[in-house]
Amino acid sequence: MHPQLSDKRIVCREFIQALDACHVNNWARLTGGCNEEKDSLNKCLRKERVERSTRNRVQAKEKRLKTEQVWKELHQDD
Repeated sequence: MHPQLSDKRIVCREFIQALDACHVNNWARLTGGCNEEKDSLNKCLRKERVERSTRNRVQAKEKRLKTEQVWKELHQDD
C-alpha cells in the first residue's frame, strides 16, 4: 500500500475508506474491480504531495534568502 497512508495526519481519508471497502471483496480486488478507487486515491495523494513540495520549496527559498541576508550583514561589518 502507499507509505503516505501510515502518516498520523491522514489526507484523502474518504478515498482510503472507499478502497478499503472495495478490498473487502477479494474477487473485485483481484479482477481489477477496485481500479477506479485506487486511481482516485493516487490522484488525491499526488495532489497532496505536489502541494507539500510546493510549500517546502517556498519555505526553503525564504530560509535561503534570510541566510544570505545574514551573511551579507556579517560581511559588511568586516
